[in-house]
Amino acid sequence: MGSLPLHSTSSVISLHSEKDQGSGSVSSGPDSKPKKKICCACPDTKKLRDECVVEHGESACEKWIEAHRKCLRAEGFKV
Repeated sequence: MGSLPLHSTSSVISLHSEKDQGSGSVSSGPDSKPKKKICCACPDTKKLRDECVVEHGESACEKWIEAHRKCLRAEGFKV
């Protein structure tokens, strides 16, 4: 009975180590995935864009929409 948890523990440790190594390689390099979710990136330009669209309509807010897109691209998103 005592040998079963030791075997399970070593399996979990080895899987955990492989998972950590894999996630480290994703964030390296200039063409890597963005570090944030798109909903959390660029909160300042997102707020300005959203407020403008609500008050004035989308067609009147191209300046803020493009500013937000530019910020998202700088964060690594392809928009």
